[in-house]
Amino acid sequence: MAQIRLNIDERFPIDKALKKFKRLCDAYGIVKEYRDREAHKKPSVMKKEKLENALKRRRKTEGRGRKFTSKV
Repeated sequence: MAQIRLNIDERFPIDKALKKFKRLCDAYGIVKEYRDREAHKKPSVMKKEKLENALKRRRKTEGRGRKFTSKV
């Protein structure tokens, strides 16, 4: 697991430090990993979700391709 270090000065505003910390957590995927580990999923459920996500991605990329084709 990644270890996040945030080196800030005493004069650094706390709200900016929190924003920076949250961005680092998102970049390292810590929140996503925590949610994945939080609850156990059956292998069949994981497989179903994986197939649904693949279908969503496929539909999304198909839609982008049709947008720029000419109608002759």
